[in-house]
Amino acid sequence: MTLLTSAEALWATIVRTHNPITIDLLGTLLIQLLFWWTPCTIFLTLDTLLPSFSARHKLQPPPKQPSSSEILHSIHICLRNQLLVLILHATLLLLLLSSSHHPPAIRIDPRFPSAKESTTHILASILLREILFYASHRALHWGPLYRRFHKTHHRFTAPVAFASQYAHPVEHIVANVLPILLPPAILRAHILTMWAFLALQLVETSTVHSGYDFFGGAARKHDRHHERFDVYFGGIGLLDWALGTDERERLERRKKE
Repeated sequence: MTLLTSAEALWATIVRTHNPITIDLLGTLLIQLLFWWTPCTIFLTLDTLLPSFSARHKLQPPPKQPSSSEILHSIHICLRNQLLVLILHATLLLLLLSSSHHPPAIRIDPRFPSAKESTTHILASILLREILFYASHRALHWGPLYRRFHKTHHRFTAPVAFASQYAHPVEHIVANVLPILLPPAILRAHILTMWAFLALQLVETSTVHSGYDFFGGAARKHDRHHERFDVYFGGIGLLDWALGTDERERLERRKKE
């Protein structure tokens, strides 16, 4: 029996022997732990474990770095936001599973999704998430919405990984959660595909808020967003390039004029 066959047999057993709500909630919490809390914690401990390496790669100078109390406060807010989402998630699942007319959009199928299906759904979800996140994020920079909701997130002018979910509850749901949750739901993706997509997005958001210049400048772009406010509203940069909010593209256009 191959490793893949064994894994699929284990997954089929889990689906047969556990409630769909339990699978969905516990699986999603595990993904959060592995792909958000773990990288955030690693980034946070670099100062202590590898101080010279950390100092070389920090994007912002020490005077601009948040204090320990500010980081602890951000962790508290992140826990509050995740608890709120967990309660809403559980409530929605209970309502959907109690209604035969509205089955859950995410499929909990005992069979693994095909590689083609998973790849297609993940790529489509990345594009849909970019549209939803860019639109909601840019809207949150409109004056009244910024002052009421988004200003909380921009408290960190030198972002750290735990600031990635440091947000007003309304912003967290509208700009962080829904752009990730809706694309797989619209596509009726397999829950394993949804978890893979969620893992990618959690690693991405912790990385771009890390404050370090790793991973091809992804964090540098978001760092500039926290500094300038009018550039880099998207995740993968596609809409920033298309709509003129990519700082480098903007400079190139000015040079040509």
